[in-house]
Amino acid sequence: MAGKKDDPAPPRVSAPDLPPRLEPHERLAAREEHFRLEITGLEEKTDAAHSEISECRVAAASVVDLILTGATLVDVVIDDLRATTVTARDARLKRVRITGGRIGTLDLADAELDEVELRGVRIDYLTLAGAQVDDVLIADSTITTLDLPQARCDRVAFENTRSDEVDSVGLRAQDVDLRGLEALSYTDAASLRGVTLSPRQIELLAPAFAATLGIKVKS
Repeated sequence: MAGKKDDPAPPRVSAPDLPPRLEPHERLAAREEHFRLEITGLEEKTDAAHSEISECRVAAASVVDLILTGATLVDVVIDDLRATTVTARDARLKRVRITGGRIGTLDLADAELDEVELRGVRIDYLTLAGAQVDDVLIADSTITTLDLPQARCDRVAFENTRSDEVDSVGLRAQDVDLRGLEALSYTDAASLRGVTLSPRQIELLAPAFAATLGIKVKS
């Protein structure tokens, strides 16, 4: 009989599959197909809701609003995006890599994420409320507020990432490795069932765990 594994399964993340040559293109539009494009020159308010974006690279851009509600992104690289708000509610992201840049609000509520990597990104508010999050790696990033209520997470890991507050209410986690996430607080310690933490993190969170269990801690 095989023994129970001790370590969380790491996320299975592959690099987006892009062709050697991409056609230059200067816009994204709602309900359109975008295939094998190097997308540059996004407008300050770019509405690409319910679009299909595949095998594309989004070059460095500065926008106020990027709307990807209900969009499908497959094999997409997004480099050095600076945005006040990115709204991708109900979107589907598969093999998507976001590197660098600064985003005020990244709204992925009720989205489906599969093989997604965020690396070197600064985000003020990231919400994955109600999202299905599979095989996701977040590395070398700063997320001021990480919102995870009712999210379903499987094979998710953090590396060298910081957060002030993590809202974990209703989180359903399996193979979620939080050892690389330096978080100042979690709103609901009881919802961390299924995650992996380091001994140091457990020490820091001990008062919250005790309060959850109704234990009074006094010197």
